[in-house]
Amino acid sequence: MTYLIHGATGAQGSPVVSELLAAGASVTAAVRDPASYTGGATPVAVDLTSVESLTKAYEGLDGVFVHLTVGSPDMQTAQAEAVVAAVAAARPARVVVSTSGALIEGAGSEGSPMNILVRGLEATGVSLAVVAPRLYLENLLLPPVTAGVEQDGVLRYPIRADYAVSWSSHLDVAIVVARLLQDSSVTGVVGVGALPGLLGTDLAAGFAAHRDGDVHFEAQTPDDFGAVIEPLFGAEGAAPVVASYRWRATQDAEVIDEATSAQTRLGLLPRTVEQWLSDIRS
Repeated sequence: MTYLIHGATGAQGSPVVSELLAAGASVTAAVRDPASYTGGATPVAVDLTSVESLTKAYEGLDGVFVHLTVGSPDMQTAQAEAVVAAVAAARPARVVVSTSGALIEGAGSEGSPMNILVRGLEATGVSLAVVAPRLYLENLLLPPVTAGVEQDGVLRYPIRADYAVSWSSHLDVAIVVARLLQDSSVTGVVGVGALPGLLGTDLAAGFAAHRDGDVHFEAQTPDDFGAVIEPLFGAEGAAPVVASYRWRATQDAEVIDEATSAQTRLGLLPRTVEQWLSDIRS
């Protein structure tokens, strides 16, 4: 069984490669420069906006894992359209998509790059599973966030204290993706994340247990968060992040549907915050 993984060197793709290799699968790493790839998969050069490049890479595959790279809506739309056209032409046996937390239904989702990708792939008739995480625990490793924990014992993050989220790690998502690539009996949406959703105090408790010291949660405004991440991402990169947390400030919660969760559909539980911290720092 041969699977192609987009973003094989990145935060989402790399752990998927590791999971599949551990299962004995044949894995192709879709990368920009095969000469620079040092992982255990077989690298192949792929242009995520080129239908011709993607079609050639997808031919004869048992599965493809794809997610849109960070960028402008126009760039992501071009990627989505190219992937859909290539899947329609090459007809791989299976496609698994990660929404990376983006909405694919409901207000504001229609016409979005992720909506275009998912709806387009559905129209091809190729076996499809859509992995739908919410917020990533890895966001809590941003230097401005960890500095507050380490220096002040305060976990500052731009969500309300009463805002429940189905947090998950890239490691959790990778396990779900690998399972879905190898088991085509499950199609449609599979939500990934904690049930019930975690509050800020739950996150802080996980950090406290891991470091064996007090950690308190402190809600931060989206604009204050933007000010501390702008030196990392630049003004253009920080803007959509800040906008996403302004949107969250208008919502009641961000919790996956239990009926379509990985817990229910696959019997897979996400790590606790303490388990995740132990795994990434062991």
